[in-house]
Amino acid sequence: MSLFSYQTIKKILFRLDPETAHSIAGLGLRSLAYAPSIMRMLKNHYFVSNPVLSQTLFGKKFQNPVGLAAGFDKNGEYITATPILGFGYTEIGTITPKPQDGNPKPRLFRLKEDRSIQNAMGFNNHGAEYMLKRLNKLYFFDYPIGINIGKNKLTQGDESLSDYEMLLHIFKDYGDYIVINISSPNTPGLRNLQNKEFIFDIFTMAKKITDKPILLKIAPDMDAEDAIELCKTAVDAGAEGIIATNTTVDYSVSKNTKDFGGISGTLVREKSFKLFQAIGKELYGKTTLIAVGGIEDAEDAYRRIKAGASLVQILTMLIYNGPKMVKEINEGLTKLIEADGYSNITEAIGADYR
Repeated sequence: MSLFSYQTIKKILFRLDPETAHSIAGLGLRSLAYAPSIMRMLKNHYFVSNPVLSQTLFGKKFQNPVGLAAGFDKNGEYITATPILGFGYTEIGTITPKPQDGNPKPRLFRLKEDRSIQNAMGFNNHGAEYMLKRLNKLYFFDYPIGINIGKNKLTQGDESLSDYEMLLHIFKDYGDYIVINISSPNTPGLRNLQNKEFIFDIFTMAKKITDKPILLKIAPDMDAEDAIELCKTAVDAGAEGIIATNTTVDYSVSKNTKDFGGISGTLVREKSFKLFQAIGKELYGKTTLIAVGGIEDAEDAYRRIKAGASLVQILTMLIYNGPKMVKEINEGLTKLIEADGYSNITEAIGADYR
């Protein structure tokens, strides 16, 4: 696979502005759709399919538990290429009702010394209608897909519920689960929606609109007690899963950070894990938990699984390590699960609480 050495590609991409590099990487993935032989070769190399890692969630088979987090494929343009990177599933979006450009540039920054990324993108996407057209093209594509939805920037707080209602109606028959994103720091007022009243209202409404599993994605910057209460409220109102966590706005984590946007990668790893662990202690066995935040090796993925995660997601560390990391995580997980005497990942999930 030397022809596709990620370290060689990375050197080129890291000379470019981060958002330009992202666009070029995305163009490369879209182009692969026209080279099926290369796609097959890459998938055979990177994709790990092992009965030890296989599980059924949301009525769908996940061949491995490592997914691509929302934020990379904002417009559903890389779905068919995602498996060649080794991911067992993908989460597209965040999608808003109307197209929007997002925040002013520059808005994406590499924190190389910290192996992290800081972004202030602001839900830039082509809107729900464009995404719907993309999804309608996936006639026979059998692969787990989550749809991450959010409100438009110009939608005022008291009208926010209407944005989510519109999106739920549009995507009620699409994907395998839908994520309510009220935890991004890059849309003004969005995190203010992380309150019990709004969460109860939105999940009560969602269950009347669609039978699809609806999940809540939370921020890492709240107290554990508050986060647990919000997650419990969501579950009681019908949420079928919690994703923890989004990016952090704790700019004290490094001297290299800017004073705006959200930080992901190594800098958020422990913060994200501690909050996930607190939520896991309370909600393991009561809902599906998905862990995200700085994961880059099998050991870290496994500690999240033992803390209650059925699935994990990565994005930032993919930028630093390339797709070999996804393969290495899945292969490492297989060994760790078997070393603990388990025959399947489902036996390891929540092991810390048994």
